[in-house]
Order: sequence, then structure tokens, then C-alpha cells
Amino acid sequence: MKKYTIAMVAHDAKKEAMVELAKKNKEKLSKLNLVATKTTGQLIWDNTGIPVTLLQSGPMGGDQQVGAMVAEGKLDAVIFLRDPLFAQPHEPDISALMRVCDVHNTALATNLATAESVLNLLFEKAGL
Repeated sequence: MKKYTIAMVAHDAKKEAMVELAKKNKEKLSKLNLVATKTTGQLIWDNTGIPVTLLQSGPMGGDQQVGAMVAEGKLDAVIFLRDPLFAQPHEPDISALMRVCDVHNTALATNLATAESVLNLLFEKAGL
């Protein structure tokens, strides 16, 4: 059976929400391949014990690495919890990532409601 791969990215104000999402879904997420930008991924790993492949931090190009993985067909979904009102200048911009996800028909969740939906669909497809 295919092991699905999901990328996780979060603006600073949404990192705690990402950790809570990972904690809530720990058992099932541990059966997927997780990749994440450095700080977000390290927080997930430290708080859940789920192994995460760490990319560069967002300001250092981690979001671009996620986009490249989408373009290469290496990701089944992306969860990018963004702060739509107060994103900081150093934080990754979602525009390019949204475009590449749309071009390659890859699910992209930008808030907790869609993140839960995307995760539930992947869990179902993975038989979890």
C-alpha cells in the first residue's frame, strides 16, 4: 500500500495550531511521511515524536523546496497554516506554492478546517 507524503508549513502565529493538529492526529500521521519547513517540523517532532524530514526554514527557502517537491510529484498534500492578517515580512508567501499546487492538482490546506478535511481524506485513502 502506498505511503502518502504530506508537507507541513506554518507562519509563526500558526505554529502552535500546527502542533495541536499533529498531536490530535498523532497515531495516523505517524503512518505517513511528513516533511516540513525547519522550525515547524522540529516543533512537530519535539511535541509528538513523529519523525519529520526537515527542509530549510521558510525564510531560507523551505517553502520553495516544498513547491519543488509538488512539481516533482513527491507530495500528496500540503498543509500551510498561514496568518492571513498579520504575516511577518520574513515569513514565506503562499502565492507561488498555491500556484504550483493548482498546476499539479495537489491538495493545499491553508486553515484548520481544510487541513482536517485533507488529512481525513488521506487517512481514508491510506486505510487508516
